[in-house]
Amino acid sequence: MKKIYDVVVIGSGVAGKSTAFGLAYAGKKVAIVEADLWGGTCPNRGCDPKKVLVSAVEVRNKAMHLMGKGINKVPEIDWPDLMAFKKTFTDPVPEQSKESLKSAGIETYTGIAEFVDQLTIQVNDDLLEAGQFVIATGARPNLLDITGYEHFLTSDDFLSLPEMPDTVTFIGAGYIAFEFAAIANAAGADVHVIQHNNQPLGEYDQEFVKEVMTQLEAKGVTFHLNTGVTKIEKKSTGYVLTDNNGFQLATDLVFGTTGRIPNTENLKLDKVKVEYDKRGIKVDDRLQTSNPSIFAIGDVLSKKQPKLTPVSSLEASYLVSLLTEKTTEPLSYPSVPSIVFSSPKLAQVGVTVEETKNNGNKYEISDLDTTTWFSYLRTNEPVSKAKMITDKESGLLVGATCLNDEADELINHFSLLINRKITATDLADMVFAYPAIASDLPYFYS
Repeated sequence: MKKIYDVVVIGSGVAGKSTAFGLAYAGKKVAIVEADLWGGTCPNRGCDPKKVLVSAVEVRNKAMHLMGKGINKVPEIDWPDLMAFKKTFTDPVPEQSKESLKSAGIETYTGIAEFVDQLTIQVNDDLLEAGQFVIATGARPNLLDITGYEHFLTSDDFLSLPEMPDTVTFIGAGYIAFEFAAIANAAGADVHVIQHNNQPLGEYDQEFVKEVMTQLEAKGVTFHLNTGVTKIEKKSTGYVLTDNNGFQLATDLVFGTTGRIPNTENLKLDKVKVEYDKRGIKVDDRLQTSNPSIFAIGDVLSKKQPKLTPVSSLEASYLVSLLTEKTTEPLSYPSVPSIVFSSPKLAQVGVTVEETKNNGNKYEISDLDTTTWFSYLRTNEPVSKAKMITDKESGLLVGATCLNDEADELINHFSLLINRKITATDLADMVFAYPAIASDLPYFYS
């Protein structure tokens, strides 16, 4: 059966769903297609359930920091109870997402979408024709092609573990590994993180990365750097990991945490001359692909911006404005904060420390050890540091990196200062509630 729409959106994650809602509210006849879980990765098996698990780690860490200072016992994490709590957030998502789309007058299709021609996709037995298409199919875990790769579990599996095993190993030391390592460690597991080179979390300041590693190691996490696992062998008691240089490690479970890859292979993009590479679909500064009737947004894109939920939301909002003729301007990205919800947390926004090394005449960097500041001393945090980057000519804050248990909140304050170009003088004139994290801002940037 063939049906005709103004716009067909492929993918119901944050990017796709937001686009579909916006276009439908603007009077467009919209259909949306989902091949997996309605609502996409973030609320089902991504940032939302992860943050629920992180909440338990935060409680445990605060108690650990205050041991002997009014707190006499560190709480233990009951993994099955924590997972049951997580499920109260994730279980309703697919049905609620699909029903909300239907309530907005958006027609829904479940299945794999593939392009038949310039104006048509096929989903099961249905042919959907439209003047415009929006690809928002997201990304999935990337797994190393090594002997025994079929034994890899993914982030999806970790967020659904019914029990926490005695030993857990993560191959790949990106943000997912650092976050899950902190969670598994807090839940009582013996945790190992394996990285093929000596630069884990390569996009972050390596001095701060080493500090995070030091703190995790103090809690019992083991890092194996410059180790390239080549084989996963299943044994009666679990798995054995080996490389070509004598490394050997027994583990109950092994997770592949070597990044994510775009979901493009089922779309048959070559049929409609949409260009893409291994990082995703190529678009211009208006999110238009090489085919003028097809747009793409979210984690499926090949882009330099972080592949994060708020970025997908920004792209969706822009695309709705573009397709409803409310704007013709290109999309302009602000400085985007990114966070590693490890233990402690690590965050950055704007110009990075690495960029300042190549532009020494343009930027000034200030190193701040804030461990003894009241905001962090009152909770007895073991480490709190920040690096502030200012433009020498204007004096404006253009970048920041911070490391502490409040980095997720602090980085958003820094992001606001950067994107709104708030001067140190203007900041000094503001009055903040005290004592609070925000009340320290004038001391970071003066």
